[in-house]
Amino acid sequence: MLYSLHVKNLALIKEQEIDFTKGLNILTGETGAGKSVVIGSVNLALGSKADPGLIRTGEEYALVELVFGLESDLQRKLLLDMDIPVEEDGTVVIQRKLMQGRSISKVCGESVTARQLKDISNILINIHGQNDHQELLQKKKHLEILDDYCMDGLKAFFEKLGLEYNNMKRLKAELEETDIDENARQREQELLEYEVNEISEAALIPGEDEKLESVYHKMVNSRKISEAAGMAYAMTGSGESEESASDMVGRAVRELGSVAHYDKELEDILAQLSDVENLLTDFNHALSGYIKDLEFDDEEFKETEDRLNVINHLKDKYGGSIEAVLESFEEKQKRLDTLTDLDAHRNKLEKELSESKKKVLDLCGSISKVRAKEAKELADKLKAALIDLNFLDVRFEIDVRSNEENVTSKGYDDVEFMISTNPGEELRPLEKIASGGELSRIMLALKTVVADKDDISTLIFDEIDAGISGKTAWKVSTKLGELSRDHQIICITHLPQIAAMADTHFMIEKGLEDGRTVTNIFALDEEGGNRELARLLGGEEITETTLQNALEMRKMAREQK
Repeated sequence: MLYSLHVKNLALIKEQEIDFTKGLNILTGETGAGKSVVIGSVNLALGSKADPGLIRTGEEYALVELVFGLESDLQRKLLLDMDIPVEEDGTVVIQRKLMQGRSISKVCGESVTARQLKDISNILINIHGQNDHQELLQKKKHLEILDDYCMDGLKAFFEKLGLEYNNMKRLKAELEETDIDENARQREQELLEYEVNEISEAALIPGEDEKLESVYHKMVNSRKISEAAGMAYAMTGSGESEESASDMVGRAVRELGSVAHYDKELEDILAQLSDVENLLTDFNHALSGYIKDLEFDDEEFKETEDRLNVINHLKDKYGGSIEAVLESFEEKQKRLDTLTDLDAHRNKLEKELSESKKKVLDLCGSISKVRAKEAKELADKLKAALIDLNFLDVRFEIDVRSNEENVTSKGYDDVEFMISTNPGEELRPLEKIASGGELSRIMLALKTVVADKDDISTLIFDEIDAGISGKTAWKVSTKLGELSRDHQIICITHLPQIAAMADTHFMIEKGLEDGRTVTNIFALDEEGGNRELARLLGGEEITETTLQNALEMRKMAREQK
């Protein structure tokens, strides 16, 4: 559930914190008091588009923080699978800081992307905005609603269909590529034969270019290397010069050796000098061998240069490395084999495509059966929920129509909600019949039915009461009360019938602070709640009559709960 909402420097809110409770949380207030800012704040924290204009005038940033408490092991598992560090007590803190030109989102102290934030919010909360019920007029939304309802039965089929559908598309594309005329095929085949032979004759070996580059670089600079190495050898090698390092160190060893027996400390020094002499001797042997290996003839140099030219030409033509050239060779050889016997390849593709299409249609058929079965169950539940919401003579069906010519990765069904709200009327598409008030009640019915199947404990309704009044308002109020028994409901409303059902009632109002307009949000006690009900019933002036009506309404609501 949502424990709290903290808002700072957002629109007309200077700083406010709302501590929500279990059950039905109602928010009321005058038009323009800032009720929409509350839902806007939650949406902003959960990743909606950030408008820097929302930052309170004169402030550098705006901040929104939501504190959730996990209420199921599934929610915890889903968040941990996303590498979100959930607290041991199940607390999840979502924070978004909005600044000019950028915003920062964090969950449990870890920065997250907009996509991650959306996935996290889908686990924790379900928000129904003022205009969301308009989505019910779109047929694609009907398919989404039905699929969400029966996802347990569809998930495995969707996974298989996704793979096979992509395979079918690939085969179809490959088959289309074989549709070329004979002249074009022959030209492409001749080019491929030349390129395949060119690469094949080079007999490339991975890593060969790096070794040859090193050898070639050494050859090109061999004269400079030889001169420097020869000079070093002359300076250090024994017999090369009277002043060579080897001779000088050797003489030093002999001089110290003649007197070392007079002092033990000198023997240690002589041992160190002897080690230097041995190291210098080893160095001279190694340098002498290196100088001999520098010798090569012009033919060897030319062979190395020519081989490098071949390799670099192929790398420039077919890829930036020998590995890329060899991959290109495999692809060209495969394409050449195809063109060499194009008819056989086409027949093979046609057979594979036919088999793939059959698998796709079979999977679509299985999905359609699940949808048709679950559609009947969902429609029955929705009808019952609609009757509870004062659709007394309603008929409701979910039409699932199959079309094998319209296959997608989600099947081949077209789904549409059909409704009749008056006796004797035929079932017609929802978009042809439902008014705004009816759509809002249908959406509430959907939320009520689906709430029993998902694991989301917090639902927010922004003016679910649009376009209703009287007895219907009581029906909606009762339904919200029922829903709040097992879920946390946060609802913005103008109707006293719905406000009367509140477990916790919040007031939103505008005021002045330091000469500036601010929006304040605070919880009402029982007396304050009754007076707010009286205001909703009778207007700005609260009389004994309206107050008594409010008390009666509160009593009725409690009896119905």
